[in-house]
Amino acid sequence: MPAGVLQAVNFNGAKPPAMTDTLVLNTHNAGLTHLDAVSHMPVEEQVHPGVPVHGAVTPTGVQHGSADAFSEGIVTRGVLLDLAPGGGSLPADGRIAGTDLDSALERAGTTLSAGDAVVVRGGWDINQPLDQPVPGLDLSAVQWLKEHDVSVYVGDISDARPARFPMPMHQVALARLGLPLVDIADLGALARHCEASSRWSFLLVLAPPRITGTTGLVVNPIAVF
Repeated sequence: MPAGVLQAVNFNGAKPPAMTDTLVLNTHNAGLTHLDAVSHMPVEEQVHPGVPVHGAVTPTGVQHGSADAFSEGIVTRGVLLDLAPGGGSLPADGRIAGTDLDSALERAGTTLSAGDAVVVRGGWDINQPLDQPVPGLDLSAVQWLKEHDVSVYVGDISDARPARFPMPMHQVALARLGLPLVDIADLGALARHCEASSRWSFLLVLAPPRITGTTGLVVNPIAVF
């Protein structure tokens, strides 16, 4: 698996007055928390909501469905759904259904409102070889997200490995429903704070860099209590 970030430090002369560096980001790498734009995963040669992929994505950048839509940031209420409370982790062959999300929401003792972000913790670091099994959400979970009018999905898990097609999160939630996905979130510290404070909702802030024409961007989600 290629590195998430390649760095080159730029030196200017023998005694440089300043240091700069050049970063090459593999945006959708499993080692980087990142925000997927809808152009990331075309389905049937179309980008949501039905734009031909060759017109949407060009050699000079994404013309439709880029991460530009998030350049002003996302600020909304977030709710943590911990599927493996107490610092545990889901089994590798686990498939998360809508009923599992209902159970986690009930444990949290809160409700969802339209426009909320759902933050799902499975207790996994998926920066592993692609042939390693990983739990993921099924189509009933995607239906659950749609029925609750969720605005953003943030998770340390998403689609299961090995992949089953259609991939519920990337080929249905993202590509067909237009639901933004934040992949590879590190949710351990958030889960511990929520459990210690018995509070599972918070202000979620996502502020990706203003880089235009991309299929996604690295992002640092911040939960404010």
